[in-house]
Amino acid sequence: MANVDSIAVAPAEPDPTPRPGQASRPAAARAGLSRVRALVAVAPAVLTDGAVIAFALFTVLYHLAFLGDLRPSVTFRIWLLACVVLAVVAVLRARRRTPADSTPADSAPAAQEPVSARPAADRRLLIGVLVAAAVAAVSAGLANTSVNVSWWIPAVSGLLAAVGGMLLVRQSWLSGPTPTPAAPAPTPAQSAYALVVSVLVGISSFFMARNTPDDVYYVGKSVWIAERDLIPLNDFLFSENVLPSMGSQPPIPSIEVFDGAFANVVGIHASSALWYVLLPIMAVLAALALWRLTHRWAPRRPVLAFSVAIAYLYLVAGGDAALGTFHLPRLHEGKGMFVSAVIPLMWLYLTEWFDNRSRRSLLLIVALSITAIGLTNTAAIILPMLVGAAGFAMLLVGRWKAAVVAAVAALAYPIGSLVVSRLVLGGMSATGADDAFFDAAYTYRRTLLFGVVGVISGLALWCGALLARRRTPALLAAGAALALSVLFVPGVLELLSALSGISVVLWRVPWLLALPTLIGLLCTVRVPAPTRALRRAASGGIAVLLVASFALFATPMWSPKSWVDVHDRPTWKLPQQRQAIAFWIKDLDRPQGLLLAPKTIMRTTPIVTSEVRVVLPRDFYLVEYDLSSQFAKDRLLLAGFADGAASPTPAELTPALDRLDVGTICVYNGNRYARDTAPQLGYQEFAKRKAPGAMTCFRRVG
Repeated sequence: MANVDSIAVAPAEPDPTPRPGQASRPAAARAGLSRVRALVAVAPAVLTDGAVIAFALFTVLYHLAFLGDLRPSVTFRIWLLACVVLAVVAVLRARRRTPADSTPADSAPAAQEPVSARPAADRRLLIGVLVAAAVAAVSAGLANTSVNVSWWIPAVSGLLAAVGGMLLVRQSWLSGPTPTPAAPAPTPAQSAYALVVSVLVGISSFFMARNTPDDVYYVGKSVWIAERDLIPLNDFLFSENVLPSMGSQPPIPSIEVFDGAFANVVGIHASSALWYVLLPIMAVLAALALWRLTHRWAPRRPVLAFSVAIAYLYLVAGGDAALGTFHLPRLHEGKGMFVSAVIPLMWLYLTEWFDNRSRRSLLLIVALSITAIGLTNTAAIILPMLVGAAGFAMLLVGRWKAAVVAAVAALAYPIGSLVVSRLVLGGMSATGADDAFFDAAYTYRRTLLFGVVGVISGLALWCGALLARRRTPALLAAGAALALSVLFVPGVLELLSALSGISVVLWRVPWLLALPTLIGLLCTVRVPAPTRALRRAASGGIAVLLVASFALFATPMWSPKSWVDVHDRPTWKLPQQRQAIAFWIKDLDRPQGLLLAPKTIMRTTPIVTSEVRVVLPRDFYLVEYDLSSQFAKDRLLLAGFADGAASPTPAELTPALDRLDVGTICVYNGNRYARDTAPQLGYQEFAKRKAPGAMTCFRRVG
């Protein structure tokens, strides 16, 4: 019997001949849906690769602008036009491709890694590697805690685990067949998940603010550039581009210039441009970079591994060197974007290069190396270690030509630009800032942490090669583990410091690892189980245990212990009261000369405006100008007076005020000594601010 509903809607005499276009509509709809799915699948790659090429282009244009003495706003407009041209060319090339060429391989089945019985020798070596890795991870996690463990134990056992892992991976490479394809392309559903998570990460960047002392330099430089449309080749914090530059010069990094030029062209405050526009974009790109490497290296369940990696970044922060601290809270600093986005992308591009040796992969390596040095000078230290680790691993399997080409592509521009800039502009001669040094044990404790989280980090480090996808990913993970294990041997970092002349940044050597990805790979271990459902449940259980460990034994990103304030609306990454006070002082009718105020206010002021020059932007930077000089002593004396930490006599204060040409003194009302002393120094009260943050300001008379 026919269905009643269908009879009610059916025509009395259906026409067997389809109307024009009737049959093509479902096909057109399916074709449109297929195109949308294809675009979603490739969106993470398009966005990250496009961003790398675009920022590399700006960095090159910025460096070339020195030859023509172009203003940053002009360089930015040239870059914008060039990006439009490149985008049009890319779209035209994509449209000329055939449908077969443009269809991603997401429908292709994932490459199944052959499962074969290991020889007895390999099994014994595998067991030895696992035991050594466990000893290294546990002892490293316990070192420097209440349990007294010599660092030689994790150093030696970790080195043994890394060497054994490399031997296993090399043997697997030389004996096993090459999987085809090397890795499955992401499906639309996987890419959609990554995009959603990345956008949520970007949104969360609006509401978390970490007061970072380094911002007075990085953000302050962007503000200076935006307000003057000039690039400071000399000091811009203690003087108006007059005093010798600090050790961070020559000005190779371009990220601060990009922010300042963007703000100048668009017409908004540089701090707003950075924290309301660029930071969310950088957060999305960093999350997508993590997704792409995790998908490429994970042998199975990449979405689960990516989720664990993101959870690690959010839940493991706290210390000033934890990777979670360098993600959202400090992503706007070039070094934060370097470790969060450039490192995973460099491992990804190297993986692609060693897999297919295509010109596209090589071009992306070159572009990413330019992007890296455009973000931070640290790239010239970490990239050689990273590329050296990858190249050594490839040399062991006979890929020496590919390794040499990759090394040249990844290192030529960063090192060449530093050498040329030093020869032309000078700089990079800091002494005091390089005095600090952290040995291997303390470096592990600062970056990979200690306790339960330190043990998990150690397992990810020394077992990563056994968990990653076979061949290139496993080999590169083994190379990274071996390089870092050598660096963790006592005395190696000391020797490197003595030979290179650098010390303060050597604690960043663990950055060469793609640690969040390796953490995520822990939940992809193949657990022996009779059914696929049980294996998936076991992986999910491991993921839950990992996330629970992070939540219980680490400090989350949003905790006050991470020096992060969580707001209910988008804010600048500054304490709001200090920001309000800095704007209030800026709007006062002040006389000429420097501003003397409490240290926290003087550190905030350059982020608000470069028009108000302060006595002491940050006392840490005084090491660049000799702490025993009158230059430094005057500033420390006056800052202590403004803070209420010291009570120098008028006879001590007057010469320092005159030498520095202080025009305005602003102090909190609670600093009664400063308020009573200011009139004796020839300053007259002219402004008061009510609580909270009640303050009184005095200006020089005559």
